[in-house]
Amino acid sequence: MSRELLSVVLITKDESSRLQACLDTLDFADEILIVDSGSTDGTLEIARHYGVRVIHQDWLGFGMQKRFAVAQAENNWVLCIDADERVSMQLRKSIEGALVSPRAMVCRITRRNRFMGRWLRHGEGYPDYVIRLFHRQYAEWSEVAVHEDVLTDAPVITLMGDLLHESENGVCDYAAKQVRYAQLQAENLRAMGVRSTWLRALISPIFRFFKFYIIRLGILDGLPGLAHILLGCYASFIKHLDLITKKKRNLS
Repeated sequence: MSRELLSVVLITKDESSRLQACLDTLDFADEILIVDSGSTDGTLEIARHYGVRVIHQDWLGFGMQKRFAVAQAENNWVLCIDADERVSMQLRKSIEGALVSPRAMVCRITRRNRFMGRWLRHGEGYPDYVIRLFHRQYAEWSEVAVHEDVLTDAPVITLMGDLLHESENGVCDYAAKQVRYAQLQAENLRAMGVRSTWLRALISPIFRFFKFYIIRLGILDGLPGLAHILLGCYASFIKHLDLITKKKRNLS
């Protein structure tokens, strides 16, 4: 049965340890495009082995890098994923079905996060809804440097099947990444004129913990679930702390 042509789009830098497993799940795509920002670890060799089209683009920030990548795709329908993500068989079937006779131009996907060797089933780890499949005339990536998302005014449907996310290469690596993301978020908020207070810095992590660990049952994911939410709460605190301390430094 004929369907709309699909481009799968990735952005990479030094992803050789994870890229092959990702590409192994993408053989249904009509095009795979990688926009690389300067890999030196064998990422490009793996991409070429799979016949992937590769374009170099110096780093623009997550949102703008993904915008650039989508604009380079050959097809209007794009699936945007990261090198540490895998398309499950059920999701593959859902994507192919959605492209046969599209009933929506924008589709969100349920992402399942793997943390400390366990696929999380609750809390922030699952269901982690993300918009990744869309017709590029109806949606686009935001411009923010981190925690970018897809902007659209079109109706959004949810596909069946999970996008599997290997969210960490070790707890210390994950914690360091959370701190980097918190700093980038603080910079974005500061640029928009957003400020914080000590009260918000204290309340935000507590609220986050209660929401995801208690209400969304992260407690059922055992130690990995607890560690996952605690690191998220720590990142929230760091973000507000960065906003507060740099504001005071600028005023002094």
